[in-house]
Amino acid sequence: MQVHETEFPGLLVLTPKVFQDERGFFLESYNRDAFERIGISCDFMQDNHAYSRDTGVLRGLHFQTPPKAQAKLVWVTRGAVMDVAVDLRKGSPTFGKWQHVVLSSANFKRMFIPAGFAHGYVTIMPDTEFQYKVDAPYSPDHDGGIAWDDPDIGVNWAAALADRRPILSEKDKRLPRLANFDSPFNFEV
Repeated sequence: MQVHETEFPGLLVLTPKVFQDERGFFLESYNRDAFERIGISCDFMQDNHAYSRDTGVLRGLHFQTPPKAQAKLVWVTRGAVMDVAVDLRKGSPTFGKWQHVVLSSANFKRMFIPAGFAHGYVTIMPDTEFQYKVDAPYSPDHDGGIAWDDPDIGVNWAAALADRRPILSEKDKRLPRLANFDSPFNFEV
């Protein structure tokens, strides 16, 4: 597995070793020992699978607060997304900044997103299937989010949206700005 460290401490882009031939491909989508060797020792306890019919479906920016905060391992098994993580950890050198990567069924990339980040994505192909592992179950009482279009964060969704408005859930239309969020996350070295 190739590991690309980002400028965001703990946020990693991973590319698994893929064996391809005329029949198709094989890869290990998750191997606990291999992940522990690169410093990821999460106890993943839930797998999620989301389908988006249209291009321009934007989901996020979501997180869960402590004590139910989640680390995530995300990837795409059909289609493609622009995947975004925003650092919400107080004291982090990248607090309030964002990182993105294109995840697709063609490039096999994954992103490991530690707890303390908001996460979201926009589909850039129709019929996209997005999968992810989390190390804490969903908790409605700890569910949170930041507005996808918060100007203080400034995520550049434009290229992925290609001049169209995103398709949003009612919940995502009402998320607060970062300036109105007192982050419970702290950066730890």
